[in-house]
Amino acid sequence: MAQVTASLVKDLRDRTGLGMMECKRALNDADGDIEKAIEELRKSSGMKAAKKAGRTAADGLVAVKAENGYGLVLEVNSETDFVARDEGFKGFVSSVLDAAYAGRETDIAAVMAGELESAREALVQKIGENISPRRADSIEAPVVGGYVHSNNRIAVVVGLTGGDEALARDVAMHVAAVNPVVVSSDQMPAEVIEAERAIYTAQAADSGKPAEIVEKMIEGRVNKFLKEGSLVDQPFVKDPDTTVGKLVAAGGAEIVGFVRFEVGEGIEKEEVDFAAEVAAQVQGAK
Repeated sequence: MAQVTASLVKDLRDRTGLGMMECKRALNDADGDIEKAIEELRKSSGMKAAKKAGRTAADGLVAVKAENGYGLVLEVNSETDFVARDEGFKGFVSSVLDAAYAGRETDIAAVMAGELESAREALVQKIGENISPRRADSIEAPVVGGYVHSNNRIAVVVGLTGGDEALARDVAMHVAAVNPVVVSSDQMPAEVIEAERAIYTAQAADSGKPAEIVEKMIEGRVNKFLKEGSLVDQPFVKDPDTTVGKLVAAGGAEIVGFVRFEVGEGIEKEEVDFAAEVAAQVQGAK
């Protein structure tokens, strides 16, 4: 019998979306042949999940839980917004969030081990779409506050030293709306600054202005970029006459950090041409 390695199990899981133990059993039964294992899985109760797992899950929900100095943000993906509104899907997201929060665990594989993975598989079978708990992140601070946008597509958790939960929630609401890059400009990665500087240098090269003026133009644009991307320098969304930094300072606090998740960000969603798909199916049936 061929050896069923952990990497082989992972490959099958990635291709089918099924549980680790189910994939391992299938590979053992197929003597390590992954294609045969997939074929057999399609004949078994895992057929629907196996068919759907290759589909891009780029919709879904984000969720936050923040209390007692610890805040956690979670994203769980589905293929469509329709499923994201399903009560069964929402209940599953809540279960994953509670488990991650209780264990203070942001490793999705660790969170999903055991009963939650079985629950995921059952939900995939029921609704016929790929469901994928994607990521989690957390913050620990003396004060934490969370905010979820009304459509459950953007979620933020903010940590403060000083202040109170209401202040942290206000800052989280601002982060959801404005999407800063860093807390303060000194945290902006050097490579990001240099990339922006290169763009501004190229733009100023053809201005015809003296070199010293060009340099001032470039530095001015870099400084503007840093302020626009830095949370403490941004005009507060609920009161543009003050900055977030001043708001927090007035509350006797400092910002430790923030985490912002938006559903599907960074996922390259496949664009489906349904007319072409139907035409191809008709052509194939001839």
